Amino acid sequence: MNEAAEDWRLLVLIVDDSPTHLAFARQCLERSGYRISVAATGKHALQLTRELEPNLLLMDAVMPDMNGYQATRKLSRSRVTAQLPIILASSKDQEIDRVWGMRQGTVDDLIKPLEEAQLLGRVHYTLQRAAVSTATAAANSSAENN
Repeated sequence: MNEAAEDWRLLVLIVDDSPTHLAFARQCLERSGYRISVAATGKHALQLTRELEPNLLLMDAVMPDMNGYQATRKLSRSRVTAQLPIILASSKDQEIDRVWGMRQGTVDDLIKPLEEAQLLGRVHYTLQRAAVSTATAAANSSAENN
């Protein structure tokens, strides 16, 4: 398949320092038609987000150098990436961790180990919701300008 034919597919940036979790998420999402890019650290995720402008981030919570909460906070506080949907993936199954993630800017969370159906459902729903939000904002902006 040539590069131009792939451009229509949505890009998901998977951020995880575990090769096993990274490979699983990548395989599931690629099979469902998403383009995938990967980062193993929060700092690399910030760099790739600026370069690639992904449609969604699947962010591990616990990583070396900059954890997922810190990276999410930086992205959600930036004017350029504030609207980027971020799903946090964590082995922590505590309500306080979910709340903390949401306070940093995540839109959803998944508990590891990931399950394919849940991963695909959450990614699809989050991207649909983001598209509706973008379309609504564009329509409102157009109406205000007329």
